[in-house]
Amino acid sequence: MRDDCHGRVAILYPGNYEARQGATPENNRFSQIFRALADLGMDVEPAVYHDDFREEVRQQLMHVDSVLVWMNPVQDGRDRSILDPMLREVADAGIFVSSHPDVILKMGTKEVLYRTRDIGWGSDTHLYNSMEQLRAKLPVRLAAGEARVLKQYRGKGGIGVWKVELAGNPAVDHDRDNANPLPQPDTLVRVRHAKRGSIEEKISLGEFLAQCEQYFTGFGKMIDQAYQPRLPEGMIRCYLVHDKVAGFGHQAVNALYPAPPGTPPDEAPQPGPRLYHPPSMEEFQSLKDILEQEWLPALQRVLEIDTKSLPVLWDADFLLGPKNSSGEDTYVLCEINVSSVAPFPDSVVPFVARATCARTNA
Repeated sequence: MRDDCHGRVAILYPGNYEARQGATPENNRFSQIFRALADLGMDVEPAVYHDDFREEVRQQLMHVDSVLVWMNPVQDGRDRSILDPMLREVADAGIFVSSHPDVILKMGTKEVLYRTRDIGWGSDTHLYNSMEQLRAKLPVRLAAGEARVLKQYRGKGGIGVWKVELAGNPAVDHDRDNANPLPQPDTLVRVRHAKRGSIEEKISLGEFLAQCEQYFTGFGKMIDQAYQPRLPEGMIRCYLVHDKVAGFGHQAVNALYPAPPGTPPDEAPQPGPRLYHPPSMEEFQSLKDILEQEWLPALQRVLEIDTKSLPVLWDADFLLGPKNSSGEDTYVLCEINVSSVAPFPDSVVPFVARATCARTNA
């Protein structure tokens, strides 16, 4: 394919000005991507980014044909409110940008869990657009006696993701439309933050709700999903290049993993390593098939995203749901990551290179 590939590609990732001045295709975590693109005949250059030198980066990007972006929703205390308008400007100039900020807003926020809840990978999922909705509806759902997982609209590393359930403290009032007791602000709940290093705590529901107020600032909102009891069986991450699975990651011990029976809740194990596998991994072929053939086309219809606009690299995390009537596994979407997918399996690299070549030439 080398003879068919041409063009200039920038790979954008965060760093300070010293890192920008000293950047080479080899001294960063995307060196495999740099090499793969160069092997196809493309000119590839690093574009280290920080808001403080936005204009310098913008001028650089205006002289390339494609931009591959690796930038978290929140990076070093800053969000993408300055970067994203610049990337839109670059894309409007006819330069291919992946992932485009508008696609990230459709796919890469937790709201996608609510919007796609009915396509086959969903679960009992609700959207809270305001703190008032959370205060009104969460107690009703907790009263059913099952754990819930609340997720802030945008975040990374488990920040703003909470498991919450009643701690067995009886409530006083009852919801008129529900036979179960309705938890009150002083009702005790067990909560655990998915951020690495967190442990389970027992606090009042009122205290927990107060902690959630920060997630509704600006355009903030929260998603509420049913906790999946099979979480201890591991999480499967599907890495996709546009609409094709290019590799898998399997993590046996992950965020919100419960403590072993008979041990204190705060002794739950911390997340372990993610093991990477090629797209041919036999164990995950049924998931690969249904994702590519059914769920992804349904996602594109719901979100109105054509195939060429899908990110060059993104991933979808799945937990095991209840087995179906035939005894086969089902899968529940836990999260989609679009903004900054790294690390990734080695098998992803040639897929990314070929897709970038195709989009750049197009």
